[in-house]
Amino acid sequence: MRWVKRTLLVLIALLAGPVMMLAGGDVLGGDWRRASRESANIAPDPATTTEAVVHIYGARTYSWRGAFGVHTWISVKPAGAPTYTIYEVIGWRKRWGNSVLAIHNGIPDRYWFGNKPELLAELRGDDVDAIIKKIDAAARAYPWQDDYTVYPGPNSNTFTAWVAKAVPELRLDLPPTAIGKDYLGDSLVGRAPSGTGYQFSVMGLFGIMAAVEEGLEVNIIGLTFGIDPMSLAVKLPGIGRLGLIPQVSRVKEGGG
Repeated sequence: MRWVKRTLLVLIALLAGPVMMLAGGDVLGGDWRRASRESANIAPDPATTTEAVVHIYGARTYSWRGAFGVHTWISVKPAGAPTYTIYEVIGWRKRWGNSVLAIHNGIPDRYWFGNKPELLAELRGDDVDAIIKKIDAAARAYPWQDDYTVYPGPNSNTFTAWVAKAVPELRLDLPPTAIGKDYLGDSLVGRAPSGTGYQFSVMGLFGIMAAVEEGLEVNIIGLTFGIDPMSLAVKLPGIGRLGLIPQVSRVKEGGG
């Protein structure tokens, strides 16, 4: 019976965070067609900002799924550009027979159907145009453009992690709630999304990651526990990242 008790304890630990998110009312439901898609007023206005900008965002997914995870996307504005280009993977595009990869111009920091986005990474400066070109090339080379699985991947977070690995200048530390970031397809070993370490993963369901930027993460059935010594943070399923140093404070201008 010990294994039963241990299994129950593991399940309780894994689901405690998501249950807290549901109980706390942090997950939005209702009619998705009426949910806000307005700007969160985080991104610099392209009309008054001439420098190149890269922003990466994450926002809780819609309905009960938001208790577990976030949707992430990448917004870029080359120097002098009048608008932002957004790179993201959207699962419902597959239902219409389209590629799940969406590259379009628009509002870079939209609410994700009522959920306010969080800025995960930012690059600005003279040398960012070259990084934007690398982001575009990596996005267009994404290998699962016709495949989408909410859990454990490939999904929107798999895409963001793929681009980040190809563009290590981003040094992107995706939150533990970015379910799908650990999906490696048929591979068992790969670089961490930040490019500062490595991960072992079995189809995004079980694995371990060790990296300078992410710290140490353990993935159990797609849910992540971790510690990040650089920012004195812990990472918990459902709840996300809890640290003394805000994640975005470590972003550097000009990709440096």
